[in-house]
Amino acid sequence: MPSIKSHLFISCLLFVLCFGCNEVNPKGEKEVREFVKQWNDDHTPIKSPYLERDYMDVVTYYGKERTKSQVQADKNLLFQQFPDYTQSILNDQIVVTKENGSFLVTFTKHVTYNGIEADYPSYLTVIIKNGAVKILREGVSKTANTDAPIFPSAREGTTNISGNRQIFGDFNGDGLSDYASVISPVISSTKQTDVQNSDAVQCEGGCNSVILFSNNALEAITINGAYQSQLENLKDLNSDGADEVGFWDIKPTTKSLYVFDALHNKLLCEPIVINTAAHKNLNLIDVFKKTGPNKITVTRSAQVNGKWILQSEVIVLD
Repeated sequence: MPSIKSHLFISCLLFVLCFGCNEVNPKGEKEVREFVKQWNDDHTPIKSPYLERDYMDVVTYYGKERTKSQVQADKNLLFQQFPDYTQSILNDQIVVTKENGSFLVTFTKHVTYNGIEADYPSYLTVIIKNGAVKILREGVSKTANTDAPIFPSAREGTTNISGNRQIFGDFNGDGLSDYASVISPVISSTKQTDVQNSDAVQCEGGCNSVILFSNNALEAITINGAYQSQLENLKDLNSDGADEVGFWDIKPTTKSLYVFDALHNKLLCEPIVINTAAHKNLNLIDVFKKTGPNKITVTRSAQVNGKWILQSEVIVLD
């Protein structure tokens, strides 16, 4: 006849077999739940620029491997496209299951944007590392309809993040190196016009470019009507300790230099437009110079008496 100890051993063994691999209500669940609720609450235009800190350096993001900076860039684009976007956890119901050292968190995400409301079965896989909860995976159920424009796949079809368009500098004046990159639109068609050497360009989602910064405290800068570009680090022009950003908007017969104060998210002067049909092979130094403390000299193309000439102007910066 089995002893009481034998019954106890068998009961413990059955418990381990049933619950040892995937623990429901595991240790660390409270921290994970609090993290997920805060992560959800941070999906607002004001708080979303800081979401990058919630992710591991490399994650699986809606089925694709992405760096946390790429995830942040996608979140920025989401709120630029849909400033009214909101998300919440339906009925505040979260299920946390421990799986081989990580936690699978499942919930239904209720989203609103552009007057549309929808629910998506969603999940995060998180890990507790050095006392901090970090995201390893983010996605939705395979049965979910991901054709909606709020998902990353929609933005991948309309934008292009080009690594060779990065520039480095101290754009917020904290003494540390940051980088800026351009997200350019995808050109859908180019139509020759009656104007010599001029093209009419159409882009998927609009011909707008966005400058993003690795430092989340700096706001993204949108340049309307720009589809081909180049960035320049113009160094500190206004003595605020932060480098300024130059953005070349390149068109078939013109190129225009925008001088941005990234720290204060503003233009320092009117765009410097060069007629490249009349004035060829001009470099940055030919059209832009720092000529003193808080002082720059810019050179533009101007039409005078029917002829294109170069005109220079000294600008004192605030």
